[in-house]
Amino acid sequence: MKIQTPRLILRQWQESDTAPFIQMCADEDVMRYFPALLTPEQSLQFIEKVTRQIDQHGWGLWAVELKETKEFIGFIGLQPQPKLFEFSPCIEIGWRLAKKYWHQGYATEGALTVLDYAFNTLDLNKVVSFTATVNTPSEAVMKKIGMVKTQEFQHPKLPEDHPLCWHVLYEVNQSNYSSK
Repeated sequence: MKIQTPRLILRQWQESDTAPFIQMCADEDVMRYFPALLTPEQSLQFIEKVTRQIDQHGWGLWAVELKETKEFIGFIGLQPQPKLFEFSPCIEIGWRLAKKYWHQGYATEGALTVLDYAFNTLDLNKVVSFTATVNTPSEAVMKKIGMVKTQEFQHPKLPEDHPLCWHVLYEVNQSNYSSK
């Protein structure tokens, strides 16, 4: 299954995505709002996990390629958060793009299409997104796609004194979502 936007294709992961994904997750700028860079092994484990999820459910964190060039640029999609957070269970929308593709509207374009899929195909009632409070670029995307900030919280996997501990939670409900 593929989901297309005017400029993007969201699809299952391919072998050719591995090397650029490993490189992306080792980039300090891309991973600035995560506790650590990913090792090549951790990147491979991530790909295996999300590939299984897409195979199992038909949806997940899809690999994203540019329609025009077929270049892998990152991922955008949905993932379940069954029990980690006080607001779990929930379905989270998320994205991560290689730095070369920032500030071109790709995250917003892909995320809007993913929300349409979540509400119109999967018939979900609500989708959430969250990030460290210092990650204003991702928070801006959340606002652009119609999400509303509902709270700040401490990430349960980070110590209280960690600079990324505090997160913002955004939500959008099917009843108040309209395609942009």
